[in-house]
Amino acid sequence: MKVVQAYRYALDPTAAQVAALVSHCGAARFAFNRGLALVRATLSQRAGERSYGVPDEVLTEVPWSLYGLHRAWNAAKGRVAPWWADNSKEAYNTGLEGVARALKNWSASRNGTRKGRKVGFPRFRSKHRAGSSCRFTTGTIRVEPDRRHVTLPRLGTIRTAESTRKLARHLERGSGRILSVTVRREGGRWWVAFTCQIERTDRVPAQPGAVIGVDLGVKDLAVLSTGEVIANPGHHRSASKRLRRLNKQLASSPCPNAPTPAPGAAWSWIGISTPR
Repeated sequence: MKVVQAYRYALDPTAAQVAALVSHCGAARFAFNRGLALVRATLSQRAGERSYGVPDEVLTEVPWSLYGLHRAWNAAKGRVAPWWADNSKEAYNTGLEGVARALKNWSASRNGTRKGRKVGFPRFRSKHRAGSSCRFTTGTIRVEPDRRHVTLPRLGTIRTAESTRKLARHLERGSGRILSVTVRREGGRWWVAFTCQIERTDRVPAQPGAVIGVDLGVKDLAVLSTGEVIANPGHHRSASKRLRRLNKQLASSPCPNAPTPAPGAAWSWIGISTPR
């Protein structure tokens, strides 16, 4: 049985690696805002064209899909972002994919084909309000054999603050495959999350043809159709007994840090000695 599972680990990057992570997440945010600005400008242009009586079939095409956003970005990146080569292409793909997904959700919510609460039109992402994240699907993505480092495209090998042995074991024996990886800053730390396809062994029941009925109750935990009764564990009852016993021991034993009153003196309830 194949399942999709995520493995999340805290990172321990160097100062240079932190700067690279911030740059990639900033590039993703820039691409998102750039793509959204292009869509907004095109929609305004279409509204102006309609006011002049231009037919709908000849209106300016809106780069609504991920393909259209990519094509527009590739045509303008050298002019609007001359520093684009400093980061992986996956960073810009993260932002453009976010725009395409947000526009799709808004359109589906507007048409009533999306369940849940209404989704508004996408808004620009702020550096201070939006979370910092970047997603990679291609390139060098690897969990190192020492199980304390991960390798990501353009970011290189980054040390992890915890062992990656659970994921490494699946990758080593061929029962796991990495689909994508996301780096994110959360709670003042950097995290990496691997989305993987894991091959799990299907559990086979000892008696596949056996059928049994279970009736959950209050007095007893469960009553089986075979007549067997499974009693309640009674965790609360046993914990209450233990708490009463400990309270009695505490009340009967003297306080170990309490000072011993001097001969001929008595202690008041506020801890001040008074002569007899």
